[in-house]
Amino acid sequence: MSALEWLAATALMTALLWVPYVLERMVALGVLGSMRPVDPEDELKQALWARRAKRAHYNAVENLAVFATLVLVAFVMGKGDQDGILLASQVYFWARLIHFPAGAFGLTGIRTLAFLAGFGAQVAVALRIFC
Repeated sequence: MSALEWLAATALMTALLWVPYVLERMVALGVLGSMRPVDPEDELKQALWARRAKRAHYNAVENLAVFATLVLVAFVMGKGDQDGILLASQVYFWARLIHFPAGAFGLTGIRTLAFLAGFGAQVAVALRIFC
């Protein structure tokens, strides 16, 4: 797979990360209850892992905006075919795949290491652009 395909796979994965915590919300509040506006009391009825999963999903979206921008800039500049961009895209995908469940289940050490690996992938792409 190319770096752009890894980026697309990461975007698709990120787009699907809402499913587990929304399904849990439907179980906790009922289907109709899950469709009303978010109420802090309702959130407390949800499982802790689901609340953490929601935060991990937000983190994934925030970081994907940065990573995707860097990869696309590298491609526009003609540097996207470099091996470092491909490796960074692969590392970023796997780091984010590990980060979500680690965040959801409160595995803070693993979550932090996965976050740092993803951040390292962002830095690696930025270095390819600017160096």
